[in-house]
Amino acid sequence: MSIETLSEQSEKAYALLKEDANKIVKLIEVQMTNLTMPQCPLYEEVLDTQMFGLSREIDFAIRLKLVSEDDGKLILNELERRLSALHDATMRAKEANG
Repeated sequence: MSIETLSEQSEKAYALLKEDANKIVKLIEVQMTNLTMPQCPLYEEVLDTQMFGLSREIDFAIRLKLVSEDDGKLILNELERRLSALHDATMRAKEANG
């Protein structure tokens, strides 16, 4: 495989991973918008499952050397930061509602 082809494949793999990460971001944003709703364990389960699936996708891409380990960690760290913000906001909402 030529270096150019490998580079194109790496770019495509990274773009697909970012696309999947953005789907999770949208799920997080929906939950952030609806903090007044009761906490939904099913929604949390979906987020956990999506995060696990993405982490496996990233691991696979790293093993194929399509994505660097650093780039994979950046994607996951950004999502984990957003999930942490969601958790914090949820806890504040629970405290405010007593």
